[in-house]
Amino acid sequence: MKKYSVIVFDLGNVLIPFDYQIIVNKFNRIKPGLGNKFYKLYEENYHIHRDFEKGKIHTEEFLTIMLKWLEGKVIGKQFCKIYSSLFSINQEVVDLLPVLKKKNYKLVLLSNTNPIHKKYGYRHYDFLSYFDKLILSHEVKSIKPEKEIYKAVESFTGKPAKEHFFIDDINKYVDGAKKMGWDGVQFTTYENLVEELKKKKIL
Repeated sequence: MKKYSVIVFDLGNVLIPFDYQIIVNKFNRIKPGLGNKFYKLYEENYHIHRDFEKGKIHTEEFLTIMLKWLEGKVIGKQFCKIYSSLFSINQEVVDLLPVLKKKNYKLVLLSNTNPIHKKYGYRHYDFLSYFDKLILSHEVKSIKPEKEIYKAVESFTGKPAKEHFFIDDINKYVDGAKKMGWDGVQFTTYENLVEELKKKKIL
């Protein structure tokens, strides 16, 4: 019998790398220095980003703040498209999904994310269809490493904590999962991930 029945993947910087410099450059093209100013405000007020991911503030409120930081040079839909243009696909990791699916693992996506990035950024990616469930922070009103978000995964899978294996690029979030009784590994490279999955007899 397999030790694990559920493989849980983080989204950002595991399946889809992201680069905020792309956004900065696009805003800078609208007005010199605008992107740099925006990103400085974004970093200094990162709690707003976190509250948006947690569903504590709505899209309209978030947009009002962002457009103000951009000095009214950008309109709502334009912002959403630029703000969500930072993603690319890590095809090597994505290619592991059908392999794991064929081995009859339940696949769950667990992400600290927001409704704008979902709608304008990654929602159209075909690989999402491999997942049995997407557990998204803004929908469950909890962010990693809070225990409630891991509990949301367990509520869906109905499996014991010890049967969950978690892959995330942020070690603090893997540790949060381990405190819940899960196993997991910090994602660094595709090669390292494959090595760890083989070591755990998942692959």
